[in-house]
Amino acid sequence: MRRTTLGIGLAALFGLLAPPSPADEPRPPTVLDVWPGPAPGEVGEVGPEKYLDETPIKRLANVSRPTLAVHRPAPDKDTGASVIVCPGGGYHILAMDLEGDEVAAWLNSIGVTGIVLKYRVPRREGTPEAQKPIQPVMDLQRAIRLVRSKAPEWKLDPGRVGVLGFSAGGHLSAAASTRFDRPAYERIDAVDDLDARPDFAVLVYPGGMEDPSDPENPVAHVTPQTPPMFLAHAGDDQVSPINSVNMYSALKKAGVPAELHVYASGGHGFGLRPGPHPCSTWPQRCEDWLRSSKILPPRP
Repeated sequence: MRRTTLGIGLAALFGLLAPPSPADEPRPPTVLDVWPGPAPGEVGEVGPEKYLDETPIKRLANVSRPTLAVHRPAPDKDTGASVIVCPGGGYHILAMDLEGDEVAAWLNSIGVTGIVLKYRVPRREGTPEAQKPIQPVMDLQRAIRLVRSKAPEWKLDPGRVGVLGFSAGGHLSAAASTRFDRPAYERIDAVDDLDARPDFAVLVYPGGMEDPSDPENPVAHVTPQTPPMFLAHAGDDQVSPINSVNMYSALKKAGVPAELHVYASGGHGFGLRPGPHPCSTWPQRCEDWLRSSKILPPRP
């Protein structure tokens, strides 16, 4: 009896230490262009696309060719839901790992297809500093439509296509969630006949929503048709949590389901990486919200 127990224990131990099988390995993402040709709204020159000097964050600059990197979950976990991820970077650069690929990996772990949008940065010539650039909005509107067009091929639910953005990417996600009825570009092909409204949105330390007098503030365009939202922010963020509070307040006044978490500390740019602050638990709270909202099925 003791030998049998020991044998089972050793088998379990070696199973834990064994390298993952090919079926367990994450599949490389499928990358496709957002636009079938040159992206609309291009002006001026931004230089060649490149990663900037080494830091703990991979910072991509000078994006002129927007793409979608499609990260699929394991087939046995796939729920059919998908999320387009918009990294932050102040509309100057994109934090591609911290707020892109790492987020897609987390989404895959809960059965969601994570689709990282590489949108155009920096702001193009002629965009006033006080005004948000229109090219990223074009890219995200097109990306939402493109994902819906691929839903049958990718076995996705076209009624569960969400957006998730950080910082400037949070502002971009809010803009796409409140101006889906105002096309940012002229129709190009049949993809543009599909709906640009996301079915839900997740905004993490978003900016650009603090000034209620700004006519381009997404908060000013919240209606009962705005999709449900989850918002997370740190109270000591230099990008004030009032941005998230204003959006939450507007959503509640419009009767749109929403959930807001303002954590005491954590600063800006915490992404999903573990840390000493409670804000690092936001992915668990977001998963709870996705399940309670019936976007994802209940926990097994």
